[in-house]
Amino acid sequence: MSSSEKLFALFESGELANVTASEICKILGIPYREKGRVLSLLDELCNMGKLYQNNGGRYGTIEQLGLIKGTVSGNERGFAFLIPDDKSKFEKDFFIPRKSLHGALHGDVVLGERAYEYSDADDEVKVVKILSRGYEKIVGTFRRDRRVGYLYPDEKKFSTEIYIPLSLCANIPNGVKAVAKITSYPHGKSPGGEIIEILGEEDDFFAEELSIIRSYDLDEEFPARVEKEAKRQAARPITEQDIASRRDFREKLIITIDGEDTRDIDDAISVEKIGENYLLGVHIADVSHYVAYRSVLDEEAFERGTSVYFPDRVLPMLPRELSNGICSLNEGEDRLALSCIMTINPKGAVIASEIVESVIQSKRRMTYAEVEKILNGNKETCQKYAFVTDMVRLSAELTHILQETRKKKGSVSLDVKEAKIILDEHNEIHIPDYERAFSYQIIEAFMVLANETVAEYMQSIEAPFIYRVHEKPSEEKATAFQNFAKMLGVNARFRVDDVKPYDYQNILKMAEELPSYSVLNRVMLRSMQKAKYSPENVGHFGLASTCYCHFTSPIRRYPDLCIHRIIKQVINGGYGEACDTYANFVIRAADQSSARERRATDAERDVDDLYMTMYMSERIGEEYDAVISGVTSFGLFAELANTVEGFIPIESLYGEYRYDAERFRLVGAKQSYTIGEVVHVKVIDVDFYRRRTEFRLINKRNEATVYELTNQKENQP
Repeated sequence: MSSSEKLFALFESGELANVTASEICKILGIPYREKGRVLSLLDELCNMGKLYQNNGGRYGTIEQLGLIKGTVSGNERGFAFLIPDDKSKFEKDFFIPRKSLHGALHGDVVLGERAYEYSDADDEVKVVKILSRGYEKIVGTFRRDRRVGYLYPDEKKFSTEIYIPLSLCANIPNGVKAVAKITSYPHGKSPGGEIIEILGEEDDFFAEELSIIRSYDLDEEFPARVEKEAKRQAARPITEQDIASRRDFREKLIITIDGEDTRDIDDAISVEKIGENYLLGVHIADVSHYVAYRSVLDEEAFERGTSVYFPDRVLPMLPRELSNGICSLNEGEDRLALSCIMTINPKGAVIASEIVESVIQSKRRMTYAEVEKILNGNKETCQKYAFVTDMVRLSAELTHILQETRKKKGSVSLDVKEAKIILDEHNEIHIPDYERAFSYQIIEAFMVLANETVAEYMQSIEAPFIYRVHEKPSEEKATAFQNFAKMLGVNARFRVDDVKPYDYQNILKMAEELPSYSVLNRVMLRSMQKAKYSPENVGHFGLASTCYCHFTSPIRRYPDLCIHRIIKQVINGGYGEACDTYANFVIRAADQSSARERRATDAERDVDDLYMTMYMSERIGEEYDAVISGVTSFGLFAELANTVEGFIPIESLYGEYRYDAERFRLVGAKQSYTIGEVVHVKVIDVDFYRRRTEFRLINKRNEATVYELTNQKENQP
């Protein structure tokens, strides 16, 4: 054991805690002349992050010094908040005055110390150490004069500009959107940096979109070495040796069903009837055959975590040579796959299953629209795809059975309305009214069943694995949702301390015909925990599943790719080797994949908001029916049929209103407005800075009708 390790062991044991270097020498009987050596050891431990030194020169662990580790959340007015890492210990965030930031900025990981000595507030801290910086690069608008340049960040929580020396920006046009690399953090001054990418003109829509994408540190391009390896793998032919070790399904009727613009096709299906039972095959591209563990392709996929989808582009997890090429289950081409074959009885139960390495050939690339036409009896489409119509109808039959079975288990509908944003060849934005065809539900039902079947098998043999988990709602959130449902007139009765999936399912069933259904569904979703990846199985509340994973999209999700490798090793007799190789890795992969999923979701949402704002900017003055989707003390939110949401400021409503937080409504002398009510609105303006559309309520007959209905509800016994 080294000297520094021995010293740290004394802190861990508690023999040393909250002490100065001089006190350490005294306690341990070290001569004063050796103090320099002690300081050197202390510095080494501090640099390793094992010990910390407060402003009083005292050393100890975080706990011994009473410090709080967390992330700074800034504010454009200069102050900030500390978001603690340990939410179980600290239930609230801490306020950091501007003077107490001591150089810390939005996104930095810091140590905070409670500020009792100069403040009476127990929720106030001061930053005593910056552990890591939150931003290496930042997006903003570049401005310069004759002496100096600055980048003004788009992220307003990052409350300072980036100083760019004139020598590094003399040729950069004034007012462009750009990315700066932060190179220095001089004490008491703005961070220094250099411009590394110009995104476009400040008022250019696509430059603004690219700014959002870059703000999440997302890139379209892959490193050269990754592209090179992708091309090498894509050029590998499927050999007889590859086929010899696999189940050959090339003669089976296998089809894919995807959107019209889908290029990365990673799942295919086959369905047939054997006696009274159904034989369902879910065939997934064997991406792991081309992306080996710890290869340059795997490292890049791990870093990206997921593909990210925007209206005008996709940022794939894997280079397109793989994602759109050799790994995509393209029509008429032999492809390597991992197949989950399930025998399902008439009650929707899987009575037998196997997972096999396979080779397949998709006989037809079907779209959701084409499948929907077949199910609706469109003669032309049925004739065009005569050889697959029976299987399509059989798939629908099986889907109805599986949906009924899942409903009996208590599965909660997570069908929250999402905008379908289309950018045509003329760069025109279209957002059609929301609809979800049954053809989507076929693929969803089959993929969910395969995911569940694979997870149950891997759990049964206790192999290292990545599960998709969804914990049940907390008592506090369940109570809030119950109150919300009751406010809408839904008889929401369930135990908030032990809520079950079927409790939520029953509430949605009772609200199916209400205009507020989509709002209720969204609020229900917010009351739940966020689904995530985990090496430990705790079940999936929303699906009422005791065991679940993501197996069906290895082209675009890293957890699927990772578990494919584990499955293949296990089914080929390498159980022990799989345990040795992946036992620790699945912990890292689950955490990384969850974080990357959150980043992708946030980026997609922000870009969608930008597109919706641009779309509505061309519809100023138009009128629509809408459903009130949110009520606040400062106004109303209303949602159109195409999912675009607008804001109605309270000052634009006629008369005085008070906010009734318990019943989610604004109450006036003559009228009141509640979540779920249908109103008529006019588009007044858009705010590109906030990416928000502003509505006004139209004083028409339907507004009076809403008022009358509200009063009727209030007067009912």
